[in-house]
Amino acid sequence: MKASNIAAVCTLLVLLLAEAEVTMAATCNPTQLSPCVGAMTSSSPPSSLCCSKIKEQKPCLCQYVKNPNLKKFVDSPNARKVASTCGTPFPKC
Repeated sequence: MKASNIAAVCTLLVLLLAEAEVTMAATCNPTQLSPCVGAMTSSSPPSSLCCSKIKEQKPCLCQYVKNPNLKKFVDSPNARKVASTCGTPFPKC
């Protein structure tokens, strides 16, 4: 395979992966935070799954805070503590 073809294929792969990542990050679904319920409602530490879900859903947290049905769970001091423990500080909304 020619070097120019390899470069073109690599560029295409990078663009596809970047688009896939943006698409996945833009999907806001509060049920994705269900692995965090135990840590948010008690003093138990968050699981690695919980932390990965918080990181995935971080762009959506302000949207969840604006929802009256979700605000009391997402904007609680314990939820903020879980996010901080996971290395994902809660955004300023």
